[in-house]
Amino acid sequence: MNEPRKKSPTFGVAVLIVVVVLFVIGTVLFNALKSKREYEETVGASAGNAAASATATASTAASQAGNATQ
Repeated sequence: MNEPRKKSPTFGVAVLIVVVVLFVIGTVLFNALKSKREYEETVGASAGNAAASATATASTAASQAGNATQ
């Protein structure tokens, strides 16, 4: 009769390697997007604070100049 073929572990190893590589790529992309979001929040907050500070300084200077002439 026909004997069952002996299975080669090559296919299982190949699948494992593909899964590991996809996992690593997914992790790298996740970390890159997370870092980008944190960076944009930090830079956006700094730019917003700088703009608010400049506006407040300009309005304070304008009101002091107006008070000095009176």
